[in-house]
Amino acid sequence: MIDSHAHIYASEFDNDRDDVVQRAMQQGITKILMPNIDLDSIKPMLATEALYPKICRSMMGLHPCYVDGNVKETLATIHSWFDKHNFIAVGEIGIDLYWDKTYKAEQEMAFITQLNWAKEKDLPVVIHTRDSIEETLALLKQEQDGSLRGVFHCFGGSVDEAKAINDLGFHLGLGGVSTFKNGGMDKVIPHLDMNYVILETDCPYLAPVPHRGKRNEPAYTQLVASRVAELRCSILEEIEKVTEENTNQLFSLI
Repeated sequence: MIDSHAHIYASEFDNDRDDVVQRAMQQGITKILMPNIDLDSIKPMLATEALYPKICRSMMGLHPCYVDGNVKETLATIHSWFDKHNFIAVGEIGIDLYWDKTYKAEQEMAFITQLNWAKEKDLPVVIHTRDSIEETLALLKQEQDGSLRGVFHCFGGSVDEAKAINDLGFHLGLGGVSTFKNGGMDKVIPHLDMNYVILETDCPYLAPVPHRGKRNEPAYTQLVASRVAELRCSILEEIEKVTEENTNQLFSLI
């Protein structure tokens, strides 16, 4: 299995990062993909990749929650990193209107700017959406020229939203929310096109049941896979196989 979205460079793992990686490997995790969020996360992310070069791979992007009035300068710095390092994706990017709508216009500008980087560099994008699925899909439709590809990470939407995302050529990242009793995903996952599904943890956030409310980690990817298998009346090995193949293909890991 591959954890397609993990922030194991975060300070929450500073005391036991090696143990976390070892537990992931013991659970059959072959790759841990790390999205960037802001300027401060670049150094710890790349340091983590350097410690575990066979397992951890980095992305580069500006998370919408870190967009502010200095967004143009921040984007210029983020963009400069593509000339210094080999990143597997542009991410995580997107629109988040849950906490604050103050910089909505700047978030949209940053999203479109980074989508264009992905086109130029032929890289997938990792998209964060919160209270913004309509806005995000509208901008993506506007920018999709046939070359854009990527994943809506931490997907927790409806069957219709899943289809709209797939119709644009994008994958769905399933994580801990898939295991929540009140998450509603038990009615969605059975109807998803598995050719567009990948697994993630978004650790240290959104730990799956039975660890809900605690720190998440890549080893828990298997709990998500088990829940998907259960909801689809499938065997775990089949879910592991198809999601790993999807992730390898999307991020050109092989």
